[in-house]
Amino acid sequence: MTTALSPVDPDSYRALMASHPGGVAVVTTDDGLTPYGFACTAWCGVSLDPPLLLVCASNTGSTLPVLAERGWFAVNLLHGAGRRAADAFAHRDAGRFSAVPWKRSPATGLPLLPEDAHTAAECRVHRLDRAGDHTVIIGEIFRAEPLPMPGADRAPLLYGMRTYATWPATT
Repeated sequence: MTTALSPVDPDSYRALMASHPGGVAVVTTDDGLTPYGFACTAWCGVSLDPPLLLVCASNTGSTLPVLAERGWFAVNLLHGAGRRAADAFAHRDAGRFSAVPWKRSPATGLPLLPEDAHTAAECRVHRLDRAGDHTVIIGEIFRAEPLPMPGADRAPLLYGMRTYATWPATT
């Protein structure tokens, strides 16, 4: 027997998503002059051949239209000391890029966060799919390199249960 079901309410959804940690990334792009970006834990690998990853962006944020128009974006994977970037890009404040050091990629010109990320992937938009109040962005990876920061703890920054943590060091 099938029981009629309704989708969970927003609070239950948030509790579910917060109950399991994910790696923290900052997705960046630009309009040729101004950099844009947002923090997310909604990212993952999609395909090895071709090399694809996905990120999810809010439909009401300022970054998505710029990213869609430009057709390129970077995924900056934050390390344990990159919490300042996670905090800066988690809010819709206009001064996000003034809160953290950044530079342009020599290959694509995309904004990168070399002091807060251990790795960055530079991607061309492969596909955009609207899904509720977000858009799933699938990008083909054209460049993925560690970002050198001498002496930095390169262990990934995680977010779950409404708190940050760093991936534990292995011995």
